[in-house]
Amino acid sequence: MRNAVERLSTYKSVHLNTNNVKTHFIGVPLIVLSVFILLALTPVAILFGDYRLAIDKLAVIGLSIYYLMLNIRLALGLIVVMLITLFLANIIADWSGALWLAIGVFVIGWVIQFIGHYFEKAKPAFIDDLDQLLIGPLFLMAEMYFHFGWLSSLKEKITPIAMEKRQQMDTKQ
Repeated sequence: MRNAVERLSTYKSVHLNTNNVKTHFIGVPLIVLSVFILLALTPVAILFGDYRLAIDKLAVIGLSIYYLMLNIRLALGLIVVMLITLFLANIIADWSGALWLAIGVFVIGWVIQFIGHYFEKAKPAFIDDLDQLLIGPLFLMAEMYFHFGWLSSLKEKITPIAMEKRQQMDTKQ
């Protein structure tokens, strides 16, 4: 499995424009919220003895394990955000019309994402690597940490790699 530095530098290579990053702070949470609402509306559960684990909770557990394997510090912040988002999604899922709301929020989130990539003048990272869809939330958490001066050693590793990858992409075009 590729490590956090590789994954984050690949993601950052097409997220160097500050306007693009700003749009992602809106678009990515909207997309994640909408997916959690859709999962909360899905009547699928896994049974563990007498315990029933709904698919939305199972997704958060799986994502948490994945993010913990990449970077424990970033994962801890992201797990808190995911739990809050999951809580909100389950409240929203009880509303009539939650399905249409989730679909609308999903579409709006992606429109905002693509507007950001217009500023960036680069295609989204997931076009070449679907795994990058899972890195968006981790990238935003990393950007928040970096803003507060946390994990500066991680930032110092990923930024030059991202710039080099971007330069290679721009040269190919």
